[in-house]
Amino acid sequence: MIEFFFDCSSPWTYLAFHNIQPLAKEFGTEISWRPILVGGIFNAVNPSVYASRETPVPLKAHYMKKDLADWARSAGLAIKMPPTVFPVNSTKAMRGCIWLGKDLVPFARAVFEAYWGGDKDISRDEVLTEICKSVGVDATKFFAAISAQATKDALKANTEEVMARGGFGSPTIFVDKTDMYFGNDRLPLIRQALQRRKTSAA
Repeated sequence: MIEFFFDCSSPWTYLAFHNIQPLAKEFGTEISWRPILVGGIFNAVNPSVYASRETPVPLKAHYMKKDLADWARSAGLAIKMPPTVFPVNSTKAMRGCIWLGKDLVPFARAVFEAYWGGDKDISRDEVLTEICKSVGVDATKFFAAISAQATKDALKANTEEVMARGGFGSPTIFVDKTDMYFGNDRLPLIRQALQRRKTSAA
């Protein structure tokens, strides 16, 4: 099994979310989608992210834009840094992913597209309502569910779990519970891990 711990507020997570699905299908491997709040991770174990945002290295920041554009082109995705709202509060969207469970993929994809392609503020209720309508989710039930304590607790539990297992950001990906990978650019290594597993099982 592949466990995919993710927050829609990350462009690199958008890439990995898109790219890991055909990879898992190729190897006949199920994906367990695990929504998290990456801000909670940064606050707890990786505050250097905030420091790098406050005092970015200009050359590195310039290259990162090119790197993201290259990866987006490779994946066939339209990804751009949102000019108006960054970083964004993704709490409601990620609670929605928790509530949707195994059916979260269309919703999560629409959230990624709205924020990273359409510069829409996914923290706003009207934007989430629009996203719900676009993927056939009942918006009234959605907002009731994301206000429920059980939903909030489940998102917090996922976030705490990934840190306890060594994670420090999004996406954090596990193959067979213990083999951890971080980031979209590790997918070639995940492919190798899945190939080794397939070979050993043959």
